[in-house]
Amino acid sequence: MSDVTIRVARDPDDLAACFAVRKDVFVAEQQVPEEIEYDEYDAEATHVLAVCEDGVPLGTGRLLTGAAAAAKNGGDATVGALGRLAVTRAARGLGVGAALVGAIEDAARARGLTAVDLHAQTHALGFYERLGYEAYGPEFPDAGIPHRAMRKALRRR
Repeated sequence: MSDVTIRVARDPDDLAACFAVRKDVFVAEQQVPEEIEYDEYDAEATHVLAVCEDGVPLGTGRLLTGAAAAAKNGGDATVGALGRLAVTRAARGLGVGAALVGAIEDAARARGLTAVDLHAQTHALGFYERLGYEAYGPEFPDAGIPHRAMRKALRRR
């Protein structure tokens, strides 16, 4: 992964790259309807982007904070909401997803948040468990895909 850079999206081109990865993974690959893939939270979210040295986007994710996060995590504004984590097919298994999660957690720590919540597709539970997340609550559908809520308490670095 030495030739991969993870950064907070810093301009409209970065944001367009984030959306392009999400469209490839969620809309094209997983058949999530495009009209529900992009939402009102995108405008205020912190987006992270993984790119290889030639600038090709490899993955993305976002962090919601404040009222937007509380709407997703049961009302706790001290807990961030990680979402829309997507890694291109070509980059899977290279550590890009774990690096994106780490960058999102760092952004949450920088904002003084105490934990990060997420809604994981059930096939990805093991991935998030290896990163320290614990599932809670029942399975539920989101965009027709089974999910579980997960949370990780953040420790100061």
